[in-house]
Amino acid sequence: MKSKQFLQLIIVCFSLMSFSVHAAAPQTQEAISWSQDKGNLLLQTFQEKDLAQKYKDLDNLFLRYVDLDYISKFVIGKYWREMTSEQQLQYQNLFKRYALSVYKGFPLTFQYPITFSINNAIASANYTEVFATIDLGQNLQTNEQNQEQKINVIFRLVQNQDGIKIIDLKLAESSLILSYRNRFYQMVADAEGDMTWFLEDMETTVVSTEKSNQQKLEASQQ
Repeated sequence: MKSKQFLQLIIVCFSLMSFSVHAAAPQTQEAISWSQDKGNLLLQTFQEKDLAQKYKDLDNLFLRYVDLDYISKFVIGKYWREMTSEQQLQYQNLFKRYALSVYKGFPLTFQYPITFSINNAIASANYTEVFATIDLGQNLQTNEQNQEQKINVIFRLVQNQDGIKIIDLKLAESSLILSYRNRFYQMVADAEGDMTWFLEDMETTVVSTEKSNQQKLEASQQ
């Protein structure tokens, strides 16, 4: 599998873990333990051989650790206020389907185990950053020169009444959440700022992705 595909998969999977508006920074040791546990759970889920069960397990994992209402508002940013209440509801429903369908477009089976290690954690007033290294191992089979087998990532965690949640992931100083916002802003721009057109385009994208995922699932069961 190409390294860019793997990076996209990691971004999608860990981005869907969660956000919270009212939160505090978890203690560093607690953040480390949580990251180790949830990271292992995610990698174990990747090892499921039945694709239908893997989709179900990943969906359940994402839904358990995600605040999709908040994330949907964050990525659409200022345009949230430009939608009617009906459009806001339609958008949030579409975003949930989008979040649960987009990761299925990436390879989810790995020939060799993927491992990761937690290197450090630093707490600030509002969040705790956990520094980790993901080892691609022998899954990375390319002809690219100087291809790195390991990826350094930073997980930004908060804690609220529901427990510890991931609010951002950084790769090479690039914030995942801001990248998602840029993507949605571009979608609005492509729709010339018309939120009705934007929602129509988004629904077309979601339906197409869901159809592709269903075809992939049916092919795996033949």
